[in-house]
Amino acid sequence: MNNPNFLRNNSEGENRFRVYPTQMETQSLGRLQVRCTAPGEAPIENATISISLPSDPSVTYEQLRTDSSGLSQEIELPAPPFDYSQAPSMSQPYSEYNLTISAEGYDGAAVSGVQILPDTPAEQIVSLLPTPEASGRTQGELFVIGPHTLYGDYPPKIPEDEIKPTSETGEIVLSRVVVPEYVIVHDGPPTDPSAANHWVLFRDYIKNVASSEIYATWPEQTIYANIYAILSFTLNRVYTEWYRNQGYNFTITSSTAFDHKWIRGRNIYTNIGLAVDNIFVNYLSRPNVRQPILTQYCDGNRTSCPNWMTQWGSKNLGDQGYTAIQILRNFYGRDMYINTAVQVSGVPQSWPGYNLNIGATGDNVRTIQTQLNRIAQVYTAIPTIAVDGIYGLQSAAAVRSFQQIFDLPVTGIVDLATWYKISQLYVAVTRIAEL
Repeated sequence: MNNPNFLRNNSEGENRFRVYPTQMETQSLGRLQVRCTAPGEAPIENATISISLPSDPSVTYEQLRTDSSGLSQEIELPAPPFDYSQAPSMSQPYSEYNLTISAEGYDGAAVSGVQILPDTPAEQIVSLLPTPEASGRTQGELFVIGPHTLYGDYPPKIPEDEIKPTSETGEIVLSRVVVPEYVIVHDGPPTDPSAANHWVLFRDYIKNVASSEIYATWPEQTIYANIYAILSFTLNRVYTEWYRNQGYNFTITSSTAFDHKWIRGRNIYTNIGLAVDNIFVNYLSRPNVRQPILTQYCDGNRTSCPNWMTQWGSKNLGDQGYTAIQILRNFYGRDMYINTAVQVSGVPQSWPGYNLNIGATGDNVRTIQTQLNRIAQVYTAIPTIAVDGIYGLQSAAAVRSFQQIFDLPVTGIVDLATWYKISQLYVAVTRIAEL
């Protein structure tokens, strides 16, 4: 990190970042919270997180502990000025930190290069594996977060047709658009046999890509427009079984020359994560075309791409007040529409199509009550409730507790994002209990 301008304060046995008063006019602050989980998304309590600077990794500037939900406190960390992320610049618009995580009974982990943007909350999720008693291991994996695509040097996208021809034998495999539970990410170019394959939850994949491809400090509608493009591109790969039809055993790659940038273990920005949760069942389509459109894009600064969306161009349109669909149509044409997938895989029951609030009754309420009670066995901060099919004050309180733990708007209302997050956690904790 360039010129961090930190002052250490050792009072009360703590080391904390402090910004010199003379830097306050230019120095900004971002926020970070760490979530520690075991397999099955079970929370790890009393995990220790040590934070250091890449320039001086031996010195611990901040140390945190997780609570019963596996969450650390949210802390402020210095970041570069906000303006650095608002236009192409040679100045790095985010600061970087290293994390070392340890917990009794688990392999440790380390994350290098956590990216903190100004005025923006971020979450670092770290999954630890139980330590076999005979192994004697104290350290686990090291996750290295590479540069953001808008700042680092990555190969440009190789152009493809946005609609794959259906006349090719075996080209189209799926009969309808389905949001998968997982995608298999090949962490490198498709022709690299040494690159590892990773099973990643679909929503987590989209959140990771969006956090790697755009800045979370951009206008909300710009963020939504870019997420729609990422969703549609990814679902085109899923729908057409693009790589499997070429003999590969994965869904998509992490190479920017072929797909999107995905960085294993990177931190996710809270506003990007929430946006993905709100729209992950959507994709972009054209009239009389069944498949999601392969919505390609480029940065529009170092690389030009006529007839594609440019990321910096979408940011400028967002600054002018354009909506997400207006931004998308500006680049891809007026016949681009937002569509909804007919099925979401890996959930016990699909979204009913309406919010559950106080006064709601029926099987959908009973489903949420049952799932929340199962999750509460692992996340004990969530109160257990009667499974009676009636959405009352107790149900709303349990939902609020769940939303607070998982960075959702704390409304006590089960909307689409909350429904599917509850379903995801229910499936995760149920699966691990069955092993």
